[in-house]
Amino acid sequence: MELEKLENVIIIIGPTASGKTKLSIELAKEVDGEIVLADSMQVYKYMDIGTAKPDKEEMAGVRHYLINEISPDEEFSVAKYQQYAYRYIEEILKKDCIPIVSGGTGLYINSLIYNIEFADTICDWKLRERLTKEAEEKGNEYVHNKLREIDPVAAEKIHMNNLKRVIRAIEVFTYTNKPISIHQDESTKRAPKYNYIIMGLRLERKRLYENIEKRVDQMMERGLVDEVKKLIEMGYDKSTIAMQGLGYKEILSYIRGEISKEEAVYILKRDTRRYAKRQITWFKRLNDVYWIDVDDVEGEKEILEKMKYHIARYGIIL
Repeated sequence: MELEKLENVIIIIGPTASGKTKLSIELAKEVDGEIVLADSMQVYKYMDIGTAKPDKEEMAGVRHYLINEISPDEEFSVAKYQQYAYRYIEEILKKDCIPIVSGGTGLYINSLIYNIEFADTICDWKLRERLTKEAEEKGNEYVHNKLREIDPVAAEKIHMNNLKRVIRAIEVFTYTNKPISIHQDESTKRAPKYNYIIMGLRLERKRLYENIEKRVDQMMERGLVDEVKKLIEMGYDKSTIAMQGLGYKEILSYIRGEISKEEAVYILKRDTRRYAKRQITWFKRLNDVYWIDVDDVEGEKEILEKMKYHIARYGIIL
């Protein structure tokens, strides 16, 4: 199929606290669009403050998908994300609306852009549990070194503290005898399902870090500690998948008396800055991104105008 005949899908990327949420909503209002989130934490129910999830008022009547989709103790893989996202994109297109994918989870974005094929049948819970136990007893680096021995390319890309992805890469190799990096390379040769119009937000590092610190402070003011306490009361503890996420594991450590509140806030700010840095590195590798330098424009209105100008070139009627 010719690229120009593919349906248009807008993608808005950028690091955490760069302003993606508000801009995607404003753009959706302008183009009669609906939003498919690409956020590995906002997909969970009951986790609102720590994920910076937009509330009903902020959504401004714009339909959002892949938000509040699953319970915090449910497994949600990138393969499952792709499956859900494709389904929702089709639903949006059938309504003659424009799908807008917005988020900062690079793996989710890549799964769409490169139409990656996943071997979803590969799932060995015993292997996962054994490797998790080894990490608890001997450290994440020990398990990461196992990955380095079989797939140095993946080990270079996956941080040792991203234990879930490290284990997944080992799991894929164990069952296919082929590194996950090769699976991914082969997948990138597949034609895309849609014509993706990718727009990225970037801003000066100092300003981004200031935004992150301000956001964390606002989360604390809005009641992040109470949100985590409520999740604990609902039965979601340290072993729950989502509670290991950024913004929750730090507050959980504070509630358990392992660190002070001040330490929890400090660690959360520090680790969010590090996460944003990794996002920036990830997104720099993408091709055909229309980058908007937030520092060079006067406010969100001008950013929105730049976005509208860019997508109009693809025949999207404004």
